[in-house]
This record gives sequence, structure tokens and C-alpha cells, in this order.
Amino acid sequence: MRSIVKNDLVKVISGNHKGKTGKVIMVIPEKNRVIVEKIQLVKRHTRARSQNQPGGIVEKEASIHISNVMLVCPKCGKPTRTRTSTVQGNKTRVCGQCEEMISGE
Repeated sequence: MRSIVKNDLVKVISGNHKGKTGKVIMVIPEKNRVIVEKIQLVKRHTRARSQNQPGGIVEKEASIHISNVMLVCPKCGKPTRTRTSTVQGNKTRVCGQCEEMISGE
């Protein structure tokens, strides 16, 4: 079970965007990276493909390493480490501070 999954609210704990929070758009487990909404924006120069897709400069999110983000608990609102707990045969994530179950995967 992964500690961070899609649609989680995370806080950046190191790097240029330290202190910012955002929602996880995508998790890339092979590379241990996540893409967070409105964090690590880069400019991508694209060529026009057709009349419907004009070229230009597009701003999009780049990935950051998963160790640079921390899950924000929905109940206590603090960045927290997670533990796994087994409830009725299913593994669930549990907040390390307030012991609240965190929904997700």
C-alpha cells in the first residue's frame, strides 16, 4: 500500500516550493515521483499539430520526488506520516498523529 495516492492533499516539505499545498494529480510509482496541482510549473513549447491544436507556450506541472511531499491529514489538517492498519481484512492508512483512518485506494 502506498502512503500517497491520487487526489490526496499534500504539503511540499523541501525544495523551491517548500510550504505550498496541493492535490496530487498523478503518482508515478516506478520513479517514486508525484505530480501536484499548481506546484513545479514548467513552460513547454509545443508545435501546432492541426487547426484545432495551435502551437505556443503551455504551462504544465512537472513531477517532484515523493520524499519531498507529506500527506496532510483531513481531520487534524497537519502534515503527517502514515501507518497501515488492518480493518476487517483490508489494509487502510492511519494518521500517525490523530489515529484517524484516511480514505483512499
